[in-house]
Amino acid sequence: MPQLDTSTWLITIISMFLALFIFFQIKISNHPFPPNPSPKNLTLAQHKTPWENKWTKIYLPLSLPLQ
Repeated sequence: MPQLDTSTWLITIISMFLALFIFFQIKISNHPFPPNPSPKNLTLAQHKTPWENKWTKIYLPLSLPLQ
């Protein structure tokens, strides 16, 4: 029974990894990345709500005392 010739496997595997590396580098280089973020003036908007000046308390079932 003849044996399998494995002398070219190393070259085949290395060339496959090289081709995949080049392929992914080309795919990534053609991908449109967003521009660098620039600082923006963050002014917090004040929203008036009817409960803003009132004292309210919400009772959740888990916050009730144990009986």
